[in-house]
Amino acid sequence: MPSFTLESRLDGAVGGKTSSALERAFGMRTVGDLLSHYPRRYARRGELTQISSLPVGEAVTIVAEVRRANERRMQNRKGSLLEVVISDGQGDLSLTFFNQSWRMKDLVPGRRGIFAGKVGEYRGAKQLAHPDYELFDDEATARMTAEANANLPIPIYPATSTVASWQFAKIVELVLDGLGEVPDPLPDWLRERHGLLEARAAIERIHRPAFEDEIEPARATLRMHEAFVLQAALLQQRAFVRALSATRRTPGPLLERFDDALPFPLTPDQVSVGEQVERDLQGDWPMNRLVQGEVGSGKTLVALRAMLQVAQSGGQSALIAPTEVLAGQHLRSIARMLGPQLAPELMPTLLTGQMPAAERRKAALRVASGQARIVVGTHALLSESTTFADLGLVVVDEQHRFGVEQRESLRAKGSSPHALVLTATPIPRTVAMTVFGDLDVSTIRTMPAGRAGIQTYVAPLAEKPAWFARVWDRIAEEVAQGRQAFVVCAAIDAETLAKDDTADEPVGDAAIEQTKTRWGVVQVADLLSRHPSFSDIRVEILHGKMPSDEKDAVMQAFARGDVDVLVATTVVEVGVDVPNASTMAILEADRFGVSQLHQLRGRVGRGGVPGLCLLVTEAGVGSPARERVEAVAATLDGFELAEVDLDLRGEGDVLGDAQSGARSSLRLLRVVKDADIIAEARVAAERVLDDDPALLRHPGLVAALDRRVGMEERAALAKN
Repeated sequence: MPSFTLESRLDGAVGGKTSSALERAFGMRTVGDLLSHYPRRYARRGELTQISSLPVGEAVTIVAEVRRANERRMQNRKGSLLEVVISDGQGDLSLTFFNQSWRMKDLVPGRRGIFAGKVGEYRGAKQLAHPDYELFDDEATARMTAEANANLPIPIYPATSTVASWQFAKIVELVLDGLGEVPDPLPDWLRERHGLLEARAAIERIHRPAFEDEIEPARATLRMHEAFVLQAALLQQRAFVRALSATRRTPGPLLERFDDALPFPLTPDQVSVGEQVERDLQGDWPMNRLVQGEVGSGKTLVALRAMLQVAQSGGQSALIAPTEVLAGQHLRSIARMLGPQLAPELMPTLLTGQMPAAERRKAALRVASGQARIVVGTHALLSESTTFADLGLVVVDEQHRFGVEQRESLRAKGSSPHALVLTATPIPRTVAMTVFGDLDVSTIRTMPAGRAGIQTYVAPLAEKPAWFARVWDRIAEEVAQGRQAFVVCAAIDAETLAKDDTADEPVGDAAIEQTKTRWGVVQVADLLSRHPSFSDIRVEILHGKMPSDEKDAVMQAFARGDVDVLVATTVVEVGVDVPNASTMAILEADRFGVSQLHQLRGRVGRGGVPGLCLLVTEAGVGSPARERVEAVAATLDGFELAEVDLDLRGEGDVLGDAQSGARSSLRLLRVVKDADIIAEARVAAERVLDDDPALLRHPGLVAALDRRVGMEERAALAKN
C-alpha cells in the first residue's frame, strides 16, 4: 500500500476519475484537502432519522427503514414508476424512481440504509425523487456483525448530487489506509496543556471513530489546529509588513490649517484614533490600520486628516470606493471639508471607469504628475494605465466590498505605502482577531453632536397587509413637511430578475432565492407614478446600471433638494449624505442582512431632522428572516447588531467571500463559540514566533501553514 502525505496529489491517491469528480464537486486537489472535509454529523445503524422534521427544498441524508415498494405503469407517458415508502416508525417518506424496476430486489421491506436527496412535496406528502442510497448489510449478515457494528458511528459528510456522503466515506477509507505520518503543527507544550491528540490520531478518529467518545477529542484537536495555524499566519504577515521600511510622513501646516478651519470640534474618539494614525504615519514600517465606526461617526474626517499629513511631504493618497456614486460623493465631501483655501492646493481628483475619455486622461495626468495629492476612485484606480508620482497612503472604504487582489493591486502602485481601511460594519472582537489579526484595529464609537436620531419600525405585511398603503402615505406626509425620502429595493426590475440578475449587489442571505423578489426599482417607480398622494411629488430612480453621469446627476439633484423621493437599489447603502432625508422605506427588508439594513438605515437622520426607517416585510412571525428584521428595529447599536448577525447567520455570511483567504481554512472553528480558543491560539502563536521567528524548530507548523493557508490564501491574508 503506498504511503501518502497530506501534500500528496489526489489523483495519485484515488485515481484520475475520482480526483476529477472531487475537484469539480469540492475544489479538492490534495490529500489534505480531502481529509479536511470533515463529517457534519454521525448516524447510527440502529437509529432512524425523524422524517417529520425534514425541511422541504433542502438536501438531506437520513437513516430509515424500507416499509414497502410498489411498481406501476405510468398513464400519461411510457415506462413504469417505482414508489418506495421508507419510515422512521412514526412518519413515512416516499422515494420515486422512473423506469428502474430492478431496484425492487434491493429495496425490500425491513432493510435499513442511508438515503440522500432533495426533499420535495407531492400532494401534501414529502418525497425524494431518484435519491441516492446505500443499504446496510442484509439481515443474516447483520445479525452476525450486529454486536460489532451496533455502536459504530456512520460519518455523514457534506455532499453534492455527484458525490454522495457514503461514496465520500469510502474514498476517505481508502486514503486513510495509505496515509503516512502527519507532522504536528502544535508545539508539544500546547498539545499537552489541553490534552489534545496527535495530528494523525485526530484525523483518523474524526473520519472513522470506533466509538462516539472518540469524536469530540478529535474535533477539539483539529479546532485548535485551525486557530493556531491561522493566528500564526496572521502574525507572520504582521511581522512581514513591519520588516518593510516606510516613508515617514510628519504632520505640518496643512493639517494645522485644516483643523483651525473646522466649524465643529472633533469627537473624543476622532481625536484618539487620529492620534494613533498620526503616530503610525511617522513609524518605521507601513501603517496597517482598520478603523471601524458607526454610520456617520466621522471616519472620513479621520482619513482626510491622514491624507493631509501625507500631503505635507508631497505624498499622494488614494481612496478607493466600491461604487461610482460613493466615489463621487466622497470627492464632493472631501472638497467641501477642505474648503476654498486647501482644495486648490491639494487638487482632489476623481478617477472612475465611466468618465468620458478626455476627462479621464486629464485626471490620470494630474495623478501621474503628482499634482493631485488626493485621488478618489473606483476600480479604475487599479488599471495598469493609472500611475502615481508618490503614493504614500491607500484608504480602502467599505473593505468588505473588495476582493483582496484588488486592494493589493492598489498598494503595489507605491513603495510600501501606508494602508488605512475604513468600515461602517462593526466587527465583533473575535471576527477582528480571526480575519483582521494582522491589522491594528481602532474604533470610533462617539457620534458627532447635532444628530436627531432614527426611529425604526417593522411593517409586517403578513399580519397587517393594509400597512403597505400606510407606508406610502407616511412618506408623502414627510415630503409635505419639506423633507426627502429613500425607497430601497432588492433589485432593479423584479420582472426580469429570473432571467437576468439585475440586482446591484448581493443582498441578504445566500439561501434567499433572488427570483422571488416582488418589488424592484422599476415596479415601485411605476406604482408611485399612479399613486394619488404622489401626483405632485418629484420621484427619481437610481441603480448601478445607469450611466455614470446620469447616476451622478440624480444624486446631486437629490442632495440639492430637487428630488423628493429617491427609489434606489443598495447603491445608496454607504456614503450618501443628504441631511434633509428623513425617511427610508426598505421593501422586502427580510432579503437583506442585518449589517446591510443597519448601513442603509444610516442614510437618514443625519442632520437635525429626526429619522424614520420602515422595514417592510412579508416574512412570518418566528422565521429567521423576520428575526433579522426585528433585530435591526430593536437597536441602533451597530456593535450589538454585529453580534446578533453572527448568532443569526453564522460567520460565513458575515465575513463574506472577500475574506475567503482567512475563512477557507476554517472547517470546525466558529468565531463566536470558540472565542476563547482563538485568544489562546493567538497567545501561543506569539510565543512560538517570538522564540523562533523563522520556525526552524517547528517543521509541522511550517507544513501546515504552506498546506492550509496555501500560497493563494497567504496572499489573501497579506492583502487584508
